[in-house]
Amino acid sequence: MKPEMVAIVTGAAQGIGRATAWELAREGKAVVIADLERELGETAARELVAGGHRALALETDVSRRGSVEAMVAAVLREFGRVDVLVNNAGIAGRAAPLCEVTEEDWEQMMAVDLKSVYLCCRAVLPHMLARRAGAIVNVASIAGKEGNPNMIPYSTAKAGVIGFTKALAKEVGSSGVRVNAVAPAVIETGILKQLTPDQVEYMKTKIPLGRFGQPEEVASVIAFLASDKASFVTGQCYDCSGGRATY
Repeated sequence: MKPEMVAIVTGAAQGIGRATAWELAREGKAVVIADLERELGETAARELVAGGHRALALETDVSRRGSVEAMVAAVLREFGRVDVLVNNAGIAGRAAPLCEVTEEDWEQMMAVDLKSVYLCCRAVLPHMLARRAGAIVNVASIAGKEGNPNMIPYSTAKAGVIGFTKALAKEVGSSGVRVNAVAPAVIETGILKQLTPDQVEYMKTKIPLGRFGQPEEVASVIAFLASDKASFVTGQCYDCSGGRATY
C-alpha cells in the first residue's frame, strides 16, 4: 500500500488555506491545519474528519521560530513525514500611504507574510532533503509583481516571497525538493475586510475578467503545484489573477 502523504497548510482555518486543505484532502493527503486561530483551526479539522479525511489542527504563530519548529515536530511525531508545505498564512495589513506607515506596521507585515515563509521552509527542509522528496508552495500575490499603491509593506513582502521561492528552488532542486509560488489577485476571502472599499474596488478594476477570484480557484493551482503532475515544475510563480498580471 502506498504510504499516506502529509501536507502542512498554514493559515488553513479559512479562506484560500481552508480551500487548499480540502483540495489536498480530497487527493488523499492527511492535512495539518497550522493556524494562529485555534478554535477556527480545530473546527476546520473536525469538518475534514467528518468528511472522511485525516486532519490535525495545530495552533501556530508562523512569525515565531519556536512555534513553527514545535508545529513541525508535532507533525513528524504524529505522521512521521512531511510531503507538502503550503505557506499560505498572511495578512493584508493597513491600507495607508507610505508616509503614514509605521515601523510597527512594516515589521508586522514582514514577520507574518515573509519571515514566516523562511521559518516554515527552514523547519521542514531537513526532513524533505533527507528523504530527497517534497513540494513547497508559497502563496505570494500579484501585488508582489506589480505593486499596489497604499499597500507598500504588503507588496514588498510578497515580492520577497517570489524572490525567496526562485532562489530556494535553485538551491534544493537537485535534492528532489520542488519550490513554487502562486500569485493570486483579489480573492473573495475575509482578508478583504482589512482593506478600505476604495482599495478593494481599485484592485477589482485591474482584473480583465471583471470579478474577484474564489478560494477554490487558487486551491486548485496550489494542489497542482504540490502534486506529481507538476514534477518538472520548480522555481515558478503561477498567476491566478483573472488576467491582471502584465508579465
